[in-house]
Amino acid sequence: MKAFYSLSEVADMLGTTKETLRRWDKSGKLTPVRHPINNYRVYKSRDLEQFEKIGFLFNASDEQTIEPPLRKYNAIELFAGAGGLALGLEKAGLSNLLLSEIDKNACATLRLNRPEWQVLEGDVAAIDFTPYAGKVDVLTGGFPCQAFSFAGKRLGFEDARGTLFFEFARAVKEIQPLICIAENVRGLLQHQDGKTIEGMISVLDELGYNIVPPRLLKAIFYRVPQKRERVFIVGLKKGAGLNFEWPVESKDIFTLRDALKKGRLFATDVPLSPGQAYPKDKREIMALIPPGGYWRDLPMELQKSYMKGSFHLSGGKTGMARRISWDEPCLTLTCAPAQKQTERCHPEETRPFTVREYARIQTFTDDWEFAGSLTSQYAQIGNAVPVNLAEAMGRAIVRTLNGYYNQQLEEKVIMACCDATLQHQNI
Repeated sequence: MKAFYSLSEVADMLGTTKETLRRWDKSGKLTPVRHPINNYRVYKSRDLEQFEKIGFLFNASDEQTIEPPLRKYNAIELFAGAGGLALGLEKAGLSNLLLSEIDKNACATLRLNRPEWQVLEGDVAAIDFTPYAGKVDVLTGGFPCQAFSFAGKRLGFEDARGTLFFEFARAVKEIQPLICIAENVRGLLQHQDGKTIEGMISVLDELGYNIVPPRLLKAIFYRVPQKRERVFIVGLKKGAGLNFEWPVESKDIFTLRDALKKGRLFATDVPLSPGQAYPKDKREIMALIPPGGYWRDLPMELQKSYMKGSFHLSGGKTGMARRISWDEPCLTLTCAPAQKQTERCHPEETRPFTVREYARIQTFTDDWEFAGSLTSQYAQIGNAVPVNLAEAMGRAIVRTLNGYYNQQLEEKVIMACCDATLQHQNI
C-alpha cells in the first residue's frame, strides 16, 4: 500500500473529478498534504479509508488465488466484437466453443488470431443454438442496450422480442448453460429509470436463473490502465448449487506509462503502428494543452471558439480537448480517436493514439492483430471489453465452475460409498 496518492489517482479511484476533490478540500471533507520529497499536493492513505469505494486498498486481505480449471469449460459468446472478452476468458482457462458477430471486420480479426475458433458471421437471430444444449458451461454476450415495452409489472421472455437482448435470452433458453453473463455500458443501470435492467433480470429469472445483483466494475481496479466501466449481470442456473464471487480488485493502479512503456504490464515499449492524425486546426489547439490538461487550459477566447455552444453548458466536460498524462490512467477510449470534442491526445506528441497504443490501453497482447481499415480497427478496439478485466471475470467463472464440479464429484463418491455399503449389508 502506498503512503500517498495524487489528486488524479484519488479522482480516478473514486470516479469523481479533480474539481470535486478541490471542493472537498475547501469544505474540510478531505485534506491534502505536501509530498515530503517532491512537494506535490497529495492525500495520505489513512485519510482515504473513509471512502467505501476504495476501502479494499487499505485492508490486509490477500488477492484471490488463481485456480486452473478442473476440466475443459466451454464458453459461447454473442456479439463478440474483436475478441477482448473471449481473449480474457481464454487467458483464464476457458475454451471458446463458438463466437457470433455481425461485423465482417471483427469476424476477420477473430479468425486471423484464432483460426481454430468457430466464428459465425451474420445476424444472431439466424442461429439455432439447440445443438449446443448440455454442452456449454458459460454463455456471454455484450448486446446493445435497447428499450422494452412494459405491458405489465413483470417483463416476460416474449415481451423482449425485437431487441438484441431477446436473442441473448433465446440462446440462454436453448443452451441452458450453467452460467450466463451479460455485460454492457454503465448507462444500462439508469436506462429507462432502471426498468430496462429490471426487465432483463425478470426474463432471466423466468428462464431458470438466479441473478447475482448486477455490479459496475471499474477497469482500473483490474490491471487496466484506463477509466472504463462495464456493468455485468451474472445468472446462475437454479438448483445447480452454484456459488459466484466477484473478482477481488487489484491494489495496483496502472497508468498510461504502464500501457505504452516497458514495465509492469508489458515486457517492451509499444510497437510502432499506423494511426490517425488531427486536422491542422485541431492540432494547433491541442498543441496548447499540457499533459493532464483539457480545454480549460486554453486562453479564454480559444475556449469559447473551440467549445462553441458547449462552453456555456454545465459540467466539467473534462474529456474534451484532453491530453492524457503519463502518470494517470487513460480516459475511456472512444471508437474514433480524433472525434470532435472527445479527444485522447498523446502526452508528448500532438496526435491521437495509434492502433497499437489503443490496443495496449485495452490490454490486448501485442500479437493480437486487427483486420479492416484503420477506422474499423479503432472502432473494434474502442468497443472491446478490456482483456485484463475479462480475464478477472474469467477467473471468477473458473472458481465457480471448479466449486460446482468438485461438489458433483463429492456427491458421486458419497453415493458410491452408500451403494457399496448397501451391497455389503445385503451380502
